[in-house]
Parts: sequence; C-alpha cells; structure tokens
Amino acid sequence: MANELALRRARRTGPLISLVPMIDVMLILLVFFMVTSTYLNLDMIPAVKQQDRAGRQQNPNGETVLIRLAADGAPVLNGKPLAPEAFATLLRERVKANPLTQVLLLPSGAATTQSLISVMDIATRAGVERLQVIRLEARP
Repeated sequence: MANELALRRARRTGPLISLVPMIDVMLILLVFFMVTSTYLNLDMIPAVKQQDRAGRQQNPNGETVLIRLAADGAPVLNGKPLAPEAFATLLRERVKANPLTQVLLLPSGAATTQSLISVMDIATRAGVERLQVIRLEARP
C-alpha cells in the first residue's frame, strides 16, 4: 500500500500565466503615448468671444473704466492710487449714472491674488455687473 501512494503524482492545475510581460508592454505604450501626444492649449477652448478677449469690441451702451492694480494691491485710476472706500464710491457713482458701465481690471504681475480678489469684491459690492480681468502676455 505504501507503494501505491508513491506512484500517484499531483496533477498540474494549468499553465502559469505571468503578468510581467503585460506590465512591460503597458509601460512601453504609456511612454510612447506620452512622448507623441501634444498638450492641450487652453486658449483653444472658446470660453469667450475672441473680440471680447482682444478688447476690440467696444461698449456701445456704457462707459469703460480701466483700473490698474498696483504691485501693493491698491487700485489705480488715471495714475492715482485710490483707497478702497474711494474706489467703491467712484464705482457706485459711475454705475448709478450708467448701469452698463464696464470695469476692466489690469493687475500688475507683482500683485497678489488676494488683492485682485479684494478689488473684484469691492467692484461687485458697488454694483458692477460687467467686470473683466485683462491679462497682458508677450506675443511670440
């Protein structure tokens, strides 16, 4: 009886499948697609009309106020820095005179994002509905 037990061999369950070659192929494909792909240029997405972005479209029914945002975060109108209260009063008066007044904000490259948000907040509390932030970029 001891010999019968020694003659039986364990059956194989099936071929062994290795995942290593599949992982290698996937890595090669990933590198290939990353190298050959082009990155999306977000300016290609038409979020606003091109004439609005370029500033060529005039505001036919209202006036346009250009506010520069200085490096220290103070709004500047016609070369004169304004205090936040004076800025809010000025915008309230302009909007009261013409509800279609458009405000263009031109932030300095050294201005912080918080100062830009603060100026935008003052403008919206003053009743400005047409507010646009302009970003100057160098052309290639």
